[in-house]
Amino acid sequence: MQPRKPRSRASAAPGGSAGGIVRTMTLAADSDRAAREFSVEDITTGVHASGFVQVGDGRSFSFRVCHHDRHVALVVEIYRPRLRGPVPQSEDIVATATRKITDIDLCDARSLTAAVRDAVAEAHPVPRNGR
Repeated sequence: MQPRKPRSRASAAPGGSAGGIVRTMTLAADSDRAAREFSVEDITTGVHASGFVQVGDGRSFSFRVCHHDRHVALVVEIYRPRLRGPVPQSEDIVATATRKITDIDLCDARSLTAAVRDAVAEAHPVPRNGR
């Protein structure tokens, strides 16, 4: 019997986590984004899941799991195209969507991505005050 070689932490589990609750996956930028139309730039899974996504037309949005009182929900904020700066401001939000997390596996990036994609399709415009 040969002795087992220790595995490095980085290769112990996908996403760089060694059995923890939260896994992080970052995808490289893709110049062919227009053809795919839905590109996950960054996603963190787990009970505090969050991430950033970009659509082929230049719009970007973020998502996060919000814990408020005893309610937990997936919140998606869609930003206007061509943001002025690297960090979106509250006036840049053009639509939002909220979903229950009961049918979402927060530890699976595919399940989370599908839920975000569905939430974007159901997003409602943010009401604006007259200027």
